[in-house]
Amino acid sequence: MDLSLSYFLQQMTGNPMLAITVLLTLGVIFVNGWTDAPNAIATCIGTRSMGVRSAIITSAIFNFLGVLIMTHLNSAVASTISNMVDFGGNTHEALIALCAALFSIVVYSVTASFFGIPTSESHSLIAGLTGAAIAIQNGVGGVNMDEWIKVLYGLVLSLALGFVIGYLVCKLLTVLCARMDRRKTNGFFQGAQIFGAAAMSFMHGAQDGQKFIGVLFLGVAFCNGQSSVQGMIIPVWLMILCSVVMGLGTSVGGEKIIKSVGMDMVRLEKYQGFSADLAAALCLLLSSLFGIPVSTTHTKTSAIMGVGAVKRLSAINFGMVKEMVLTWVFTFPGCGLISFVMAKLFMAIF
Repeated sequence: MDLSLSYFLQQMTGNPMLAITVLLTLGVIFVNGWTDAPNAIATCIGTRSMGVRSAIITSAIFNFLGVLIMTHLNSAVASTISNMVDFGGNTHEALIALCAALFSIVVYSVTASFFGIPTSESHSLIAGLTGAAIAIQNGVGGVNMDEWIKVLYGLVLSLALGFVIGYLVCKLLTVLCARMDRRKTNGFFQGAQIFGAAAMSFMHGAQDGQKFIGVLFLGVAFCNGQSSVQGMIIPVWLMILCSVVMGLGTSVGGEKIIKSVGMDMVRLEKYQGFSADLAAALCLLLSSLFGIPVSTTHTKTSAIMGVGAVKRLSAINFGMVKEMVLTWVFTFPGCGLISFVMAKLFMAIF
């Protein structure tokens, strides 16, 4: 299959369905950079280590680098997403179902963002693809459970490991800095938090960027009559395209989400913010290396809760936590149902 940029552009002009698929995928990537990436810099802004605009620009740059560099080094997450569902042998219907899945993600994510609630784009994507696959196959036969089980691993990993690493890192720093001058440590951790926010943004791009690269790659394969992407190598131009769009989405910012995660959930000091960023980045790195798609939102918020638990459990705003957990719980059936209905509707129309 020809995966050159020139051939891709030629296909776009001659195949309206591919053009729609690409625009929807890029729209989802943009929305992800807008609604999900702010979680990476929320603590940095919440502790006043960086201003909002400078933090957003930094995050946009490192999101771009994360997508580009990590996908080039290890594209295991993209492969997991691409192989998670089977849309069947009819590639025309498969492309329609993929469009429906992407449309459902945009609708669900933008609606949740309007209320300032952090969404899990990872779960929206997984739910959307699964709903569309069930619609086109008229049952769960289109779901690859061997790959889907990694999603469950990721759910547990992002919650448990994020909390535990966040707690341990913060506890260690508390012990090490117990007798130090608070003014000096604050100066150090202000700089360290900028590094932590950059690392979180890089790993966000590495995780979420790869997920959507996998989807766009799948759409290109469908347009070429290929029902899967097994054995195919992701072209560099596709990595760059997704990197740029995610960076642009991040640059728009998401100040409501920054406030929810960085200020409302737990009141953090600079060393605590650094602990949360470092813990979440480590968890995302491990997940990316093993090809496990995890939610960056889950990972970051659980790390923040782990950090807050070092001081006392009452330091955590459980009302905000409950609101976010409910949002995540509703993502799978909500986004999956929208995708299922839209897939059926699109197939009937087109």
